[in-house]
Amino acid sequence: MTAPSELKRQLAGVRGLLLDLDGVLVLRGKLIPGAAEALAALDAARFPYRLATNYSLFSRASLSGQFAKAGVVIPPEWIVSAASAAAAHARRHFGSEPIYVMTSEDARVEFDGLTLMSHDEAAEPGARAAAVIVGDAGEEFTSRTIQSAFRLLRGGARFVAMHKNRWWITPAGVALDSGAYVAALEFGAQRRAFVTGKPSRAFFGEGVRQLGLSAADVAMVGDDLWNDILGAQKAGLRGVFVRSGKHGDADLARLASARGGRAPDAIAPSIVEIVGALV
Repeated sequence: MTAPSELKRQLAGVRGLLLDLDGVLVLRGKLIPGAAEALAALDAARFPYRLATNYSLFSRASLSGQFAKAGVVIPPEWIVSAASAAAAHARRHFGSEPIYVMTSEDARVEFDGLTLMSHDEAAEPGARAAAVIVGDAGEEFTSRTIQSAFRLLRGGARFVAMHKNRWWITPAGVALDSGAYVAALEFGAQRRAFVTGKPSRAFFGEGVRQLGLSAADVAMVGDDLWNDILGAQKAGLRGVFVRSGKHGDADLARLASARGGRAPDAIAPSIVEIVGALV
């Protein structure tokens, strides 16, 4: 384990944080021990941070509300999510054109004001869309909806993925994430999806912009070595890995041996030790 003095040295010069949600602040739907106190310490020190999450099952307002119930105040505008990034991308590129968004009802709030196709409309013969956008659709991932998305893509729709996470940890255990469905559609349509969430440079750039800092002054804290850590490093941020989530030593070894892989800039047991080294 990294000594506190060594962790402090590794984090020297960090002036802002992007914090992943699952595995850093929350695990299996519950706050990780010490996470609330760590956020309170950042607030007390006026140390800037934002939540940067690929979680696209809920809207930012709902995520903020869930934290409020646990006694943690995080304004919705302090959250950069894969869903909000996808909605911003859709507003910039598709305007009033119809789009087929595969996500939960709650996350669909992020797309208010845009022209969204229903599942029935998407399934109609000859249906056309400007884009298919895939996020955490949960029970809405069915054979019918996947086939509708595939046909729309074959008909010329642009392909946007909120993220390509392989799996995540739910209260019921590990579960396939929406990246598995994105991969299936990419294989069938023979096209790569444009990713708006992590590990895209645009996603990290939005977080850095909100902090008002340069990328070199910001550290991304995450439990996913590929989407959080390596993605942040490629975008010019520092990547700080925590062991409180889904990846561990075997994954660290796999990343180190992978083509283009690199070690995290720092490793800590949890967000508690990181905040302790910074404030």
